[in-house]
Amino acid sequence: QEKKIFTVQGPYPVIRRLLRARGWVERKLPGAGSSRPEQHHGSQEKQLQEEGEQWDEDPDGIHDLMSRLVQDQVPYFIWTNRLGAVDCRLLRQDQVVNHYARVGAFTTKEGLCLNLRNLPWFDQADPDTFFPRCYRLGSVEERQAFIEDFRLTAARSLLKVALERAGDALVGTEQPPKSGEGPVAQRVPRSHVPHPMPSTVGPGPPLPPQLVEEALQVCKQHLGSLGHQDIEGDPRSPHMTGTDWDRFLRDYYCVTHEGARLALNGTQREQCQALLRRLAGRLPQLGMEGSCNVWILKPGAKSRGRGIVCTARLEEVLRLAGGCVAPLARVGEWVVQKYVERPLLIFGTKFDIRQWFLVTDWNPLTVWFYRESYLRFCSQPFSLHRLDPARHLCNVSIQKQCGPARGRHPRLPPDQTWSCQQLQAYLAEVGRAGAWHQVMVPGMKAALVGALRSAQDLVGSRKGSFELYGADFIFGEDCQPWLLEINASPTMAPSS
Repeated sequence: QEKKIFTVQGPYPVIRRLLRARGWVERKLPGAGSSRPEQHHGSQEKQLQEEGEQWDEDPDGIHDLMSRLVQDQVPYFIWTNRLGAVDCRLLRQDQVVNHYARVGAFTTKEGLCLNLRNLPWFDQADPDTFFPRCYRLGSVEERQAFIEDFRLTAARSLLKVALERAGDALVGTEQPPKSGEGPVAQRVPRSHVPHPMPSTVGPGPPLPPQLVEEALQVCKQHLGSLGHQDIEGDPRSPHMTGTDWDRFLRDYYCVTHEGARLALNGTQREQCQALLRRLAGRLPQLGMEGSCNVWILKPGAKSRGRGIVCTARLEEVLRLAGGCVAPLARVGEWVVQKYVERPLLIFGTKFDIRQWFLVTDWNPLTVWFYRESYLRFCSQPFSLHRLDPARHLCNVSIQKQCGPARGRHPRLPPDQTWSCQQLQAYLAEVGRAGAWHQVMVPGMKAALVGALRSAQDLVGSRKGSFELYGADFIFGEDCQPWLLEINASPTMAPSS
């Protein structure tokens, strides 16, 4: 009569215990006993068994008996691992379910990639300020857009490398060096550099002097296309052809990956600085994209970090994603995303954060943002010269296969996990006590609301339903959050 009958699919002992404490009675699913969890997709059951989670909480059989008494009754609270376990057409208005339909618009890699581009239509927000630019490689148009983006990023990166190796810091965009990155080129004051004399930096014979000139010209043209009217490109300068780009990228790889020398004169140095300053005002991701042009390739249908590869070469991305566009390529099968090359590190090690949030209504959009979150560390020190998963992918399922690094900082957690309170204490130690409440949390909230707004009209809203999600963020050196993905049915089993 009080409609306090519930059904839970899967090993969720805390949910069961708390509902029972509130006077609810479980109507168990067919075949579900009290001594073993139901089979379901994902890794929660295995994790619970590995961690020794107490499952049999009904030693006297009372709950089994009560469950048999309500087998013919309607459950009013239904918790399942996936929406497909419930026939939504048969649900009554007073039944509560922990899922919405069609949430793939923001919980899949390709859905988030596609729909966030429409955010400016729904909100006064720029997704480029919180979501690294992303392309679906199964689409002919998006694959070509990625190739163009990779080339432009390479041209910008060449200018950055040229300035770094010449000892010049870019005023207004200089960021502190990363721990674990090895020696950093000494910064030479501009007043100590012979202005008109060209400088060659790096081992081996210098590359052709026109390489920097080509990068300058490409960046000028790009700046013009972004609407900068005060930059006048030479109308006689031709655009780069595909063959030109292939040669340029070969030389660029020699510079960034092999340390080849660059010839840079005083005029070019000034042009590099001026162009990068102006591009920084037009490209919100210029600072986080670094100077190595690393991208992260993700298979669209997999989770827990499986199949993810970091690479800094265009041809490798295209090869891994299937080479040229195949006639039968499924749109969205692979996504490629700009890698955050200048992340906030803790003791020279990369981490990300799992942030939980709950949606209880889509009209009006109602989001509950959890105060508690947790960090997941990599097991090896961060380095852009080695792109292996142990240094770059924070997923628990990836890192538990990796051994800890030699000489690992003693304050890094052996279980690779910190609480958000431990992060705040660390930030206070390094003089950034206000970053969590002033920058990180507001930025994460804004990013999540933006992602949900972009998909609001696509989700199958239902009054009385709700859903819990797990969002993954990484932070830049300036503590600004970058949204990586949003997970539906996130595992709630203990990982450590």
